[in-house]
Amino acid sequence: MKDFLAKLIKQGNLKIGEPSENISKAYLEKSVSNSKAAKILLRNDKLGVSFVYYRMYNLVLSWLYLIGIKSENHSASIFLLKVLFNFENKDIIEMKKERIDKQYYIGFNITKRDVEEEMKTAENFNRELRAFVLEVGKNDIKNYRDNFRGMIK
Repeated sequence: MKDFLAKLIKQGNLKIGEPSENISKAYLEKSVSNSKAAKILLRNDKLGVSFVYYRMYNLVLSWLYLIGIKSENHSASIFLLKVLFNFENKDIIEMKKERIDKQYYIGFNITKRDVEEEMKTAENFNRELRAFVLEVGKNDIKNYRDNFRGMIK
């Protein structure tokens, strides 16, 4: 774990900085936009699995920026959910796999029903993450930042 994070830090793909409500809000807006795009596509019998995933992922980035962590690596961002915040990340891990499979490979059969289920999963994930974030106070943010610093030393 430490080697993975250290490599990303050395590459500049993972950094600690000042918390940014503005950047956090921008990623939150991207998450909402991705949700809307996925719904529009679904209504028109197009299956936007990538938008469903990015609905979740952009919310994760929103949270990280809120506490001052900049991550340019999907796996690291998702990993931090579990190891730093003790937040269940299995749904976004599965959605990331689905997005990669459907976006980059052929031979996958995806149905409208599949996307509807994935959208429900994303909705639940986002609702739970937003509820988690709303419960976090300034002292919690300081503790998360300190714990992150300890993880990357």
